[in-house]
Amino acid sequence: MAERLLTLVRHGQTAANAQNLLQGHVNHPLDDIGRAQVSLLGGALQKIAPVDRIIASPLLRAQQTAQAITQGLTRSIEVETDPRWIELNYGDFDGQPVSSVSAQQWATWRTDEHFRPPHGETLAELSVRVHEAIEDLLNNTEHSHIVVVSHVSPIKAAVAWALGVGVNVSWRTALDRASMTTVRLDAKHPALKTFNVTL
Repeated sequence: MAERLLTLVRHGQTAANAQNLLQGHVNHPLDDIGRAQVSLLGGALQKIAPVDRIIASPLLRAQQTAQAITQGLTRSIEVETDPRWIELNYGDFDGQPVSSVSAQQWATWRTDEHFRPPHGETLAELSVRVHEAIEDLLNNTEHSHIVVVSHVSPIKAAVAWALGVGVNVSWRTALDRASMTTVRLDAKHPALKTFNVTL
């Protein structure tokens, strides 16, 4: 049986990214650079393996990226939406400059997966929902190459799952916009095959 693949795609750039704002559930569209970044993703994903399922976060920037991917595929695939792949809820930090988070808060956030931004979500909570989404994919054996269009934190949580390490490893990885990360989708022997591939 051929190995099953999960390719995690980060959305393209938005104006909030360009302005170095924390972008959780705020719903910005792709900007001109972002649309250009995602325009060739479909063809690149096809080269990894024929795509037979696409799932996206409900946020607009992920939905627009997913729709751009469908334009480059050799067959028509309808984009599914799964809210478990939405970005971390930054709470009161959402939409604010990165500089608005104090040095002490950053230090705690980087070492404690249970740190909660005011009115937001912890990395531990995000990890639970991402792992549940992956378990659902593992139990569906009909598809051999699944593409999930998501965001920095959920993608890093999925990578942590593949590596068998805690979600705090997220702080030691960097993920570019419109990047592709592929893992072997296997309950017993998952593996990180490629990380942060850009065009």
